[in-house]
Amino acid sequence: MAELVEIVGEDFAGARLAGQHWNRQHYTRCTFRGADLSEVRTESCVFTQCDFTGTDLSASHHHSTAFRSCTFARTTLWHSSFSSSSLIGSVFEDCRLRPLRIDEVDFTFVSFGGADLQGVDFTDCRFREANLVDADLRGAVLRSVDLFGARVEGLRLEGADLRGAHVGPGLWTAAELRGAQVELTQAVAYATANGLVVEPW
Repeated sequence: MAELVEIVGEDFAGARLAGQHWNRQHYTRCTFRGADLSEVRTESCVFTQCDFTGTDLSASHHHSTAFRSCTFARTTLWHSSFSSSSLIGSVFEDCRLRPLRIDEVDFTFVSFGGADLQGVDFTDCRFREANLVDADLRGAVLRSVDLFGARVEGLRLEGADLRGAHVGPGLWTAAELRGAQVELTQAVAYATANGLVVEPW
């Protein structure tokens, strides 16, 4: 097993680190502004309060890695993947995100306000208390996703697959849902939230 490496407060702004493989490295309050991290692979790493503004993370792959309260502004993440990882409390603003591969990721408290996430498969992910205001998830797969407490005003879910998703009643009135796939119990919850009385025949 690789030795744990702790890095605190370092400035990697503008650094060219493409293609590196990082294992069991912990970065705290580091800046990667404008750095080239394309095709970087991380495993069992932790990034805490790190700044990825303007960073190129395209085609990067992250497994069992945590990004805690990190800033992603104008960050390029397309063709990247996250598996068995967490981005708790991180903020995404004006990022290039698609295509993106996600497998069992925790997005609790993440801010995706206004993000373009069309068609992304988020099966079995957590979005508890996340900010999804005005985000675009048209055609996304949200099967068995946990959306309890998420802010969903203006969220676009047209054509999305919501089967098995755990949602609060506010989603049925605040989000755009035309053409979304839902289960029978979800259809009843939608009808009830919109003032209909559902009774057995």
